[in-house]
Amino acid sequence: MRRSTRSEAAHEPGASAEPKRRSSDGPSLRARALRLLARRDHTRAELAQRLAPYADDEAALQAVLDECAAKGWLDEQRAVQSHLHRRGQRLGAARLSAELRARGVDGEALAQARAWAEATEAQRAHAVWAHRFGQPPRDVAERARQQRFLLARGFAPEVVRRVVPQVVDGGDGAPGDDG
Repeated sequence: MRRSTRSEAAHEPGASAEPKRRSSDGPSLRARALRLLARRDHTRAELAQRLAPYADDEAALQAVLDECAAKGWLDEQRAVQSHLHRRGQRLGAARLSAELRARGVDGEALAQARAWAEATEAQRAHAVWAHRFGQPPRDVAERARQQRFLLARGFAPEVVRRVVPQVVDGGDGAPGDDG
């Protein structure tokens, strides 16, 4: 008699494509939370989203989140600072704000992060440009490509225009042309 595989069992009538996860299967909810927090800092919303499939009910999930916050393992401000430290040197204020909102950060913590990002945006944009390109564009098309690179990383258009140098050789457009 042949045993059915998991993928075959999922195609049987009444079978779910993904098995239901229960807290009794594997580590406890608290252990899962600690394992996630040991890897990196999470916001409360992120941790709740990651743990939700394993929680029996919302009350158990909130109890674990409250315990983690009370013991200092779950700290919203520390999670924001960690994210800014990890991603802040490569991204502009708009992209950082969008990522933080996606992680469930709002209110005062988001406003502080946005203020820091906007205050240091010109220096960070120049560092990113210098690391990626390092030399002035040869023509208008190259300048546009360099500008698109920075814009895609969330840097403000006025900052990008100041950071990317004008065309040096004249190329397709007149020097000083904003492209």
